[in-house]
Amino acid sequence: MIDKYKDTSKLMLILCGSSMSYMEDHVLAYKAPLYGRRTAQIKLLPFDFEETCRYFKNLSDEDKALIYGIVGGTPQYLLQMDDKLSIEENIKNTYLNPISFLYEEPTNLLKQEVREPAIYTAIITAIATGASRMSEISTKVGEDTNVCTNYIKNLMNLGIVQKETPYGEKASRKSVYSIEDNMFRFWYRFVLENNSIIARGAADLAYKRIEPQLSDYMGKVFEEICKQYLWKQLLSGNCPVAFSSIGRWWGNDSQNKCQTEIDIMGEQDKNTALFAECKWTNEKVDIGVLETLVERGNLFSYKTKHYYLFAKSGFTKGCIDRADEMGNVSLVKYADMMK
Repeated sequence: MIDKYKDTSKLMLILCGSSMSYMEDHVLAYKAPLYGRRTAQIKLLPFDFEETCRYFKNLSDEDKALIYGIVGGTPQYLLQMDDKLSIEENIKNTYLNPISFLYEEPTNLLKQEVREPAIYTAIITAIATGASRMSEISTKVGEDTNVCTNYIKNLMNLGIVQKETPYGEKASRKSVYSIEDNMFRFWYRFVLENNSIIARGAADLAYKRIEPQLSDYMGKVFEEICKQYLWKQLLSGNCPVAFSSIGRWWGNDSQNKCQTEIDIMGEQDKNTALFAECKWTNEKVDIGVLETLVERGNLFSYKTKHYYLFAKSGFTKGCIDRADEMGNVSLVKYADMMK
């Protein structure tokens, strides 16, 4: 029927599926009946931070970031959150509740998407507990690196794991792996290790263990929020550096003879780049943070450099004065990003 009427019919047929492996293997693949007959395809990505915020009208700005860090931008996960409740109550009602939807979601999702969920679970657990390089992951999992590489590729295709190389470097032995999906990150960071407590209904005790670590956990989430902010600034013509990509950089500081890193870096051309530092802390960012960022920027030979400091709690007078004096520094308070 499709072959016969597709050119003359006004009917549009849309096939939707949440299982990526099924859609790719049974709908889009070479041996699938519809191969060569589709006119378009789209991989629907999760909401970004700004889109997620629109859904939660009653939350404070800080709590909006926490919700995004806890479940990410997948609509079904966001539906589990109630913006009339506190962050503590939301976490207790979902991740710390053995009968909730999110309590077993990562396990159920892997069972749906992959054939050997146990190995995938072991790999994600290894990454979540600090193994970031391929050799470290394979050692923890007890599998050969070649075997782990294939499994990790599948996890990357599913949007669960991401591979990072220092910004500006292509293939690199410095490549590291991290968990990209916030729901998976939160679950493997906090739920897995407290599973025995949660299963016994001790949500209060489990939350007491989680709460002191939330600020540290949010550091990486805030970096992602800042990246999204910079992209929006670029696309609206408000970014002083017209970068084509941004990312994290890490490597050797030859001056101080140590390893160092820059939260966000973006290059416009061989002469112009931006450098950014993101701080999700309750203290105001001081001049020392700006001076350290400038020092790290000096590891690169760009003629024109622009510096961004992103802060949850604002900046000290010393930092503001120094930024004004330099003239190539943007100080961005988290509250101003939300306007």
